[in-house]
Amino acid sequence: MRLSMVVEWSKGSPFRYAWKEGRLALVAVDQPAPVNYGLIPGLINPADGEEVDAVYLGPPLPPGTQVEGEVVGMVWLADGDHKLVLVNEREGVFQDLGFLLGWFHPDRRPAFVGLEDTLPFLMELGFDP
Repeated sequence: MRLSMVVEWSKGSPFRYAWKEGRLALVAVDQPAPVNYGLIPGLINPADGEEVDAVYLGPPLPPGTQVEGEVVGMVWLADGDHKLVLVNEREGVFQDLGFLLGWFHPDRRPAFVGLEDTLPFLMELGFDP
């Protein structure tokens, strides 16, 4: 299953942007992101009322890039603010998963779950694969 996401925070960059109404706005300078981080436009997560967060494993992509990738799973978080994980090529990108999971506070109990466990979450959101 493939989805399209918008990159808000580039892998390796401390500059964090937010995608609002079709434009990027700088919102923070933070620790560098271990992955390309962004959102799936139009898909709302009830845990926070915002568009579903997503990460794209692979080389850095500029903020504002719209990229399509294969959904391989998600980062499950105890607070329900799960992050979909997308890739273009499966080979060699999963090395980023360790850095990604370590990026979240341990209280959120981050864990990677595969596509089989991700599909029910997507269906709850009204997405029909």
